[in-house]
Amino acid sequence: MSAVTEKIKLLCADRNMSTEELATGAGLTVDQVNTICESDIIPSLSSLIKIARALGVRLGTFLDDNEEMGPAVNRHTESQQSVTFTSHQTSNNSHMDFISLAAKKAGRNMEPFLINIQSGTGKESLSSHEGEEFLFVLEGSIIVHYGTDKYILNQGDSIYYDSIVNHLVTANDNSEAKILGVVYSPA
Repeated sequence: MSAVTEKIKLLCADRNMSTEELATGAGLTVDQVNTICESDIIPSLSSLIKIARALGVRLGTFLDDNEEMGPAVNRHTESQQSVTFTSHQTSNNSHMDFISLAAKKAGRNMEPFLINIQSGTGKESLSSHEGEEFLFVLEGSIIVHYGTDKYILNQGDSIYYDSIVNHLVTANDNSEAKILGVVYSPA
């Protein structure tokens, strides 16, 4: 099982929360929660945000490792582990690898990520969750599907949006891209 799955199970046990209660609180089906809890695949970012809200924890709780009270410094020379989120308990959106840039920062309200986006399969799906997102393209080009609109962003471009609106980010033209993403989800 993934560390994320283990943390979900531990938090449920600490709160004496059943699978049904977690599903209801997160707005997911019991089957979806069971799939998440029995899998070694990390759930979608959208589902993880909903689970965090239902458990009353920050999104970063699932990604934290050795929290510190002071600032979190990441050196480009230090190796960092990426996390690949799936989408709706499938691997449709596993085209994005997230590297947390603040996993060691305690009590944070934002989640900054370095995100590597591989070319998609065409089967990726839109998602939505509470909060806001800021994306800055470091390398390559991306397509941001936002509601019924589509935005093409190139190196140096950025976008800031409400993530409650259905959205999807993919690499443009079957290429790869690297972006800085900051996710805010209200507590």
